[in-house]
Amino acid sequence: MSVPTKTGSKAPAPPLGQRISRYLREVRAELRKVAWPNRKELVTYTIVVLVTVGIAALFLGVVDIIVSELLTLLGALGR
Repeated sequence: MSVPTKTGSKAPAPPLGQRISRYLREVRAELRKVAWPNRKELVTYTIVVLVTVGIAALFLGVVDIIVSELLTLLGALGR
């Protein structure tokens, strides 16, 4: 296996201000490509997320209570 060698020197990096400016221009260009939701979609997606989080929280709460009770019972059996 061969190791690549450097044959040429790299061009110096542009000044920090130019790099920041280029970055911000590219970010703006990417944001223009985004398909933003309209108000109805936004409300629908928000409700879906809140319901999903609520269901997950309820499920984890029930599992936590069950595991806590099982551990309490196991602890009582060991005494």
